[in-house]
Amino acid sequence: MKAVQIARPGGIDALEVVDLPIPVPGPGEVQIRAEAFGVSTPDVLIRRGVYKWMPPLPANPGNDVAGRISAVGPGVDAPMVGAKVLLSARDLAQRGGCHAEYVIVPAQAVHVLDEEVDLEAAVCLSNYQVAQALLQECGHPRAPKSVLVIGAAGGVGTALVQLARRAGMTVIGTVSSDDKAAFARANGADHLIFYRRENVVARVRELTGGQGVGLVLDHAGGDGFVDLVGALGNWGTLVSYNAFAPLPEPNLVAALREHMAVCPAVRSFSFHLYDHDTAARRALMREVITALARGEIRPVISAKLKLAEVRRAHELLEQGAALGKIIMVP
Repeated sequence: MKAVQIARPGGIDALEVVDLPIPVPGPGEVQIRAEAFGVSTPDVLIRRGVYKWMPPLPANPGNDVAGRISAVGPGVDAPMVGAKVLLSARDLAQRGGCHAEYVIVPAQAVHVLDEEVDLEAAVCLSNYQVAQALLQECGHPRAPKSVLVIGAAGGVGTALVQLARRAGMTVIGTVSSDDKAAFARANGADHLIFYRRENVVARVRELTGGQGVGLVLDHAGGDGFVDLVGALGNWGTLVSYNAFAPLPEPNLVAALREHMAVCPAVRSFSFHLYDHDTAARRALMREVITALARGEIRPVISAKLKLAEVRRAHELLEQGAALGKIIMVP
């Protein structure tokens, strides 16, 4: 079978497509014949060798795969053979291992899908799982009626826009260009702010009649993060997630005190919170699988490449120009 492998961390040239024996499932395991692979930032971090949850080398950097059960090991019900399934490496003992034509995993790690669920759409759901946690579980004292999504055309941003609309929230998103604005608007954003040429906080205040939003979700960080406290309304929460920018220099506590009248809150979020909370993690994924099956969300695929084109997939991801999810197929 074909599989992606890195012998030594590095640039895209570190990615190799190699021939390996087809693995056989052992007790309690299933074999997945892959039909779609997701490409995500953790894949890039594994390739570079900088991921905190780095698998041992040589490593397969893939973290999402969808396909059908093609064989089962002892102790697994034979009727599972042929079932559509989704696998996220978040449900495995270690990250990676999903970019191969056949994948062996514990039976309890897979999510069984209804037959009508599209596998290429399903493999995009890891972003929606994160978005669902951000919207549902970040401890907002009152259910927010409005949200500001920083980077509304990004991978998680796209999921946030759709899930926030599903929850009945007014969605304001920030974008950097006209094409990203058109994409986010088609995806369901109610209002858009061009952060490179507009004052984000002032525009939020204008769009909300001076009230501010109940929730701000920011993946960028940096010095602009503290300013976003000013976009919050009463009981509003500012959440930082997936941020790679340097820590902000302005005094965050000073900003909170400046806006004390609205009782603002700040939270730092990582999905690794769920690494040892299997029930909660899987419940979040089941929620978005249900939403997909009902047609309540619609993952957007920006590029579909062959597994042999994995270097190109990483290149597109690092360029940050893709509008939607990058996937691969065998």
